[in-house]
Order: sequence, then structure tokens, then C-alpha cells
Amino acid sequence: MKLIPIEDHVVVKTETVQEKKVGGIIIPDTAKEKPQMAEVIAVGTDEDLQKIVKVGDMVLYGKYAGTEIELEGEKLLILSKSDILAIVE
Repeated sequence: MKLIPIEDHVVVKTETVQEKKVGGIIIPDTAKEKPQMAEVIAVGTDEDLQKIVKVGDMVLYGKYAGTEIELEGEKLLILSKSDILAIVE
């Protein structure tokens, strides 16, 4: 299944890493701080956005930004143009 964002939205792929602490205690995802950097996998139809962000770019986004979804077992995030803070080069 393919996800195509519209207007000024971007789909990014976040990386989740399961951490273990001393003693084998696993910290659940809900208790961990979420990553704020992700790879762009799809860009919306807004021409200004397409000039700034491209598929494959790494972007920084706001801590509580976007809408989380799961598609074919992958955790994705849909961000608005205003949620993107910077492009990492």
C-alpha cells in the first residue's frame, strides 16, 4: 500500500530502538522520549514544500508534532509543513 500526502503534509519514517537497562528491564515505548528526527518518505503536493523538502531528507520536527500511523508494520508520522523545524544535512 502506498501513502500519498496531500497539500503541505509530509510522511516520515521514525526509528524506534528498544532499550534495555541494567537487570534486563525493558522500558516500554510509552515511557521513552520519542525521537525528533526522521527520514522523509513522501512529500505532499504543495509546490513550496517540494522545493524545500525531498524524499530521503532527514528532518527535525516538534516534540508533539504530527499524527502517528502504522502501515504494513512500519511506524510512520504525518507532519505538516509548519511541524518541520529543520533539515539535517
